[in-house]
Amino acid sequence: MYSNIFKRILDFILAIIALPFWLIILAFIGPMIYFQDKGSIFYNAPRLGKNGKVFKMYKLRSMKMNAPDIRNEDGSTFNAEDDPRLTKIGKFIRKTSLDETPQLLNIIKGDMSIIGPRPDLPEHKELYEGNEVRKLEVRPGVTGYNQAYYRNTIPWKERIKHDIYYIDHLTILMDIKVFLKTAVSVLKREDVFLEKKSDR
Repeated sequence: MYSNIFKRILDFILAIIALPFWLIILAFIGPMIYFQDKGSIFYNAPRLGKNGKVFKMYKLRSMKMNAPDIRNEDGSTFNAEDDPRLTKIGKFIRKTSLDETPQLLNIIKGDMSIIGPRPDLPEHKELYEGNEVRKLEVRPGVTGYNQAYYRNTIPWKERIKHDIYYIDHLTILMDIKVFLKTAVSVLKREDVFLEKKSDR
């Protein structure tokens, strides 16, 4: 009942309540992003949603315009504090996770949930093995089990295992635990960046 009905209702209500506060944040951060290099405020990226449906995920742009796509060895996106692709304001919004806040709009639209597996790139669907495709059984989240407990410290395949564990143990209590642990991790700014990248 919770995962199929109540979770979606709760997501929508909380996102609507948070929307005015996000607009205030956008009023301050948006111009800083624009005047850094006169580029777009938002970065819209295709991602895998529930049942494999591709949707457009919204983020505040943290990288310079037309920055190259760099991947880790496991195919996940490269993420490091000294990444030369990041703008000055981009480093700040990455550390504080403010770059993820536009996903409130994705929640309202029904593409995402507040808590759930972080969405993969569309091409990652071809790399799923065994029961890993089960990750797509639920709506992806703005934050999730991995982000709460591990941030960016574990490989992609291990994150998928944790995503499936989350799905198998999905309850309102689990979501509350993940939400609170995420809040602590964000406030402490723990393990925001990875330091290794692919040689490819």
